[in-house]
Amino acid sequence: MKSYAAGPTDSPIIEETIGENFERIVWANPDAEAVVDVAGDRRWSYRELNAEVDLIARALMSLGVAQGERIGIWAPNCPEWTIVQYAAAKIGAILVNINPAYRTHELAYVLNQSGVRTMISATEFKTSDYVRMVEEVRADTPDLEEVLFLGTDDWTRLRDRAGAVTEDHLRARMASLSNTDPINIQYTSGTTGFPKGATLSHRNILNNGFFVTEQINLGPDDRLCIPVPFYHCFGMVLGNLGCTAHGTTMVIPAPGFDPGLTLAAIEQERCTGVYGVPTMFIAMLGHPDFANRDLSSLRTGIMAGSTCPVEVMKRCVNEMNMTEVAIAYGMTETSPASCQTLIDDDLEQRTATVGRALPHVEIKVVDPETGETVERGQTGEFCTRGYSLMLGYWNDEEKTREAIDADGWMHTGDLAVMREDGYCNIVGRIKDMVIRGGENVYPREVEEFLYTHPDIEDAQVIGVPDEKYGEEVCAWIRMKPGRAPLDADAIREFAADKLAHYKIPRYVQVVDEFPMTITGKVRKVDMRMESVRLLGLDTR
Repeated sequence: MKSYAAGPTDSPIIEETIGENFERIVWANPDAEAVVDVAGDRRWSYRELNAEVDLIARALMSLGVAQGERIGIWAPNCPEWTIVQYAAAKIGAILVNINPAYRTHELAYVLNQSGVRTMISATEFKTSDYVRMVEEVRADTPDLEEVLFLGTDDWTRLRDRAGAVTEDHLRARMASLSNTDPINIQYTSGTTGFPKGATLSHRNILNNGFFVTEQINLGPDDRLCIPVPFYHCFGMVLGNLGCTAHGTTMVIPAPGFDPGLTLAAIEQERCTGVYGVPTMFIAMLGHPDFANRDLSSLRTGIMAGSTCPVEVMKRCVNEMNMTEVAIAYGMTETSPASCQTLIDDDLEQRTATVGRALPHVEIKVVDPETGETVERGQTGEFCTRGYSLMLGYWNDEEKTREAIDADGWMHTGDLAVMREDGYCNIVGRIKDMVIRGGENVYPREVEEFLYTHPDIEDAQVIGVPDEKYGEEVCAWIRMKPGRAPLDADAIREFAADKLAHYKIPRYVQVVDEFPMTITGKVRKVDMRMESVRLLGLDTR
């Protein structure tokens, strides 16, 4: 039997824009709680949230934001992020998600590549001074005209502008939109060069959010704790859109993930579901407050980002009451999820696999060399197609053609095995991507940055095993003649304000040469094995 499967089609695809779908749910559940901001002690009903979304939508129109124009958002999780997400969707503006961990090097690139004219930004988060960084890149981002900082008078002034645009003008704008229009750009790095902007439509992300949460039986009586970041599909699609498509309450426990605050929010708000990557669940299970928290309201959630250890899944089921927790697998380019386990799947299916094809999604496993579909049980490249497939990479047709073949299949670069029952197991990666704590780190991007150091001749980046994060970043560097060797501390200092923290190498090996193939290609497999030996990681 060939490694091909198609998800069920009994529930139809939603053919609405995000704004239309949101308003339909609002009219059905006007007084239900929509958003709870635990940290700020603020709450909105669906009626109140829709009114605020409309206010910001009209305010953005008064700034001259046109349909198809890009709006950047650079902030940690907060209600304003969600409000801007739906306001942009209602006016047909393309929301550009900017990773809160970005530094100036990355910020300037995404602003220029997407052509952002208006950006809404936090003032600070953790160690990031966004105001300072915005000022640093202003000279290098000529398209950027307007930056509005949350938590300042900027937001109040924006709200005050709404009166310049009538409700009728907003209705007319909404009526002109199509659900196949681009509505979101999310940057996902490639194995070569800079990040690529996966461009997603209303149809892409609305349906993915709906079908993934449909699989865990989300409904108007549920309250979902969302500690995963909104800038990523996990937060804004599977979290926000999944909730609003079902009239569910979105609970924001904190601006960034904090295990103690997440546990407190679940107890306080009687959450029925919680999302996270495995490291988040490990942190919650290991928190000193864990045993004292009442988590009896939980029943479900989604774990994604990397493989879930069996013992962690057992504890989520037995100690967090998440008997209906699901595993999901996907990538930004597919809105994101392609596969998911069912809530009644056994422990083996929820730990040894990433589930089976989601509704209206096709999947197959092919020989990476020939493109032929392999037999079930054989390893090959995971491919998928369907409504969830991105429109393409923003302004990059070449990279789009490399990723999506002529028959509409997305080639993920992940190595997978499809079992006889149609469930899939991800066994490795064709590309050299490093997954650190659920964050994708693409070696070429870090290498390109390391090349900017005046003392570095050449750099190669790989992933090495790590107990806490799954993988850590390791850089092999060759020094320019006569230059003193650099250590990990020196590299960290050089990268501190320019690269996101999770991309900065933890380990640095200074070498005279790299292992090479006969044809002159660097052998990263050999580098990885040697790094494990030199660092003593194989004994952990």
